[in-house]
Amino acid sequence: MRLFGGGEARNSDPSKQRVPRHSSGWNSLRTFLKDQESLRVLDIGPTSSTNINLLTSWGHSIYMSDLVGEAQNNIWIRPDAEPGQEFDAEAFLNANLPDSGRLFDVVLFWDAADYLPKALVGPLFERLHATMASGGRLLVFGHVKPETGFHRYHLRDDEQVDVQPVSALPVANIYTNRQLETLLHTFATYRFFLAKDNLREVLVNR
Repeated sequence: MRLFGGGEARNSDPSKQRVPRHSSGWNSLRTFLKDQESLRVLDIGPTSSTNINLLTSWGHSIYMSDLVGEAQNNIWIRPDAEPGQEFDAEAFLNANLPDSGRLFDVVLFWDAADYLPKALVGPLFERLHATMASGGRLLVFGHVKPETGFHRYHLRDDEQVDVQPVSALPVANIYTNRQLETLLHTFATYRFFLAKDNLREVLVNR
C-alpha cells in the first residue's frame, strides 16, 4: 500500500463527530469492489484510516490525495494571469495527480469539485479519465445548494458512509446535472442517484 498527500481527519472535537448518511452510489460501488480482486483505488480526500483498513481488507490497494486541502495553497496562484485563469491547473495536477502510467480502477472523488477553483475542475476530470483503467468506476458527489463546511467521507461495509466535518471551507461552486454531464463527457456512461439531502450522487464508468 502506498499513500500520498492528506492528513488524518481527527474526531476528538465533538463538533466534528461522524454522522451516517445513506449513499446509493457507494452501495453500488461497494458491490463492484467486493466482486473484484486487487483493484487500485484513489481516494480524493484527507487521509482516512477507516477507508484504508476497509479497502485493504478486501484485497485492494488505496492511494490518497487531498486535492481540496492542497488547492488552498497560494503557490498555485499566478498573479499576472488573465482573470479567471489565476489558478495554475497544469502545475497543480502535475504535482498532485501526475500521469505516471499508474491506472486506477476506482476513484472516490466525493464532492471535491464543489470546493476547487473552476479553472481546475475541467482539467482535473480530464486527468482522471487519463489515469483510470478502462471499465473503472468514479464516484462523484455534488451539492444541490451552497453550504459552509468541508466534509470527509468514511466508508462503511453497508449502504452508508460516515460524514465528518473537517473545516469551515465554503462550497465554491454548484454544478447542475447538465454541467456535470459536460464535465464527464469523455467517460462511457454515468448514472445519477437521487438523494433526500443537499447532495446528488453520480456513479461513472470509464
